[in-house]
Amino acid sequence: MSSRRYRKAAAPGLLALLTAAALLAPIATTSAAERQNTPAADPATATATPALPALIQGPGEAIHPEGFTWDPTRKAFLIGSLRHGTISVVGADGIPHTLVSDPTLIATGGIRVDAARNRLLATYGDVYAGPNALLSDGSTPETRGRYGGVAIFNLTTGALEKRVELSQSPGLHLANDLALDPQGNAYATDSFTGTIFKVTPSGTASVFLKAPALDAGYQDGLPNVGVNGIVYHPSGALIVVRYDSGALFRIPLDNPSNFREISLSERIPGADGIALGSDGTLYAATNTIRSNGIDGLFKLRSSDGWRSAGIVSKTVSPEAAPTTVTLTPSGAYVLSSNVHILFGSGGAQTRDGFALRRF
Repeated sequence: MSSRRYRKAAAPGLLALLTAAALLAPIATTSAAERQNTPAADPATATATPALPALIQGPGEAIHPEGFTWDPTRKAFLIGSLRHGTISVVGADGIPHTLVSDPTLIATGGIRVDAARNRLLATYGDVYAGPNALLSDGSTPETRGRYGGVAIFNLTTGALEKRVELSQSPGLHLANDLALDPQGNAYATDSFTGTIFKVTPSGTASVFLKAPALDAGYQDGLPNVGVNGIVYHPSGALIVVRYDSGALFRIPLDNPSNFREISLSERIPGADGIALGSDGTLYAATNTIRSNGIDGLFKLRSSDGWRSAGIVSKTVSPEAAPTTVTLTPSGAYVLSSNVHILFGSGGAQTRDGFALRRF
């Protein structure tokens, strides 16, 4: 069986039937007392969904997902693939079922569900990790770092509706993460150029903001990863993080040039994917793939409209190289998929499996 192919997506009602486990414990049946300690669901994602186990381990044949999200319509996770460029449905059993398989995507990164418009959006591209590195099955010398954008799919069927290319300007590009506003506009980060692009619901792309403060530049001939994780804030702004420095920024939608750096009690270098809870908590998954941070999860809060923020907690991850976090009715889950192996070997080595752990 080809490594790009997985089982057909299962019926939504069959994807989350396991009992909740104690926080950070192996999958097991829990007592009533233990269930009382299950993390509170985020109200923004809460539905009548059976509780998920604290740890979901997937087999995943060298799938190396970097991005994932919660799909409330399926009551399951959606995961991408740096290696294969697929998007798969993952339930409580951890088995990926391919929803999107399009070889032109090469690699898939950040993923967002737009349930109101029955859309699934993902960044795609061919990640540049060095002059001889070929991280993905479809990587070529011509496309590495020079191909990427936002792909829009039908959420129900996985059919591609539009591919919006964002790497037409000179230089290297990395379409990395994206956020959605209530009107359905997508905002995608280009981590190699310090740019945030805006993609309208009809698929029209424009530069939303390009600023030196978001650009990490080059080191030893390789582009550093700058602006990365991004979320929409209901005050009408974006919150974005720079991977290399761990700096956070608040960018108003109506006047993006008036962005400002958020004053932090402690920066969070290595911050990759971020998520915003309905209670105002900002979650940030951090890794040490190309940073001096930690492999873990930070929680931050602000009391002044994100002019400043403080760290509520930071937890070291049992798994290496967590890349992003998503909120579910059972709490916040962090994805780890051995991408440090993939990047560290320039694609010459892969490793099966991934973990979705509740923090």
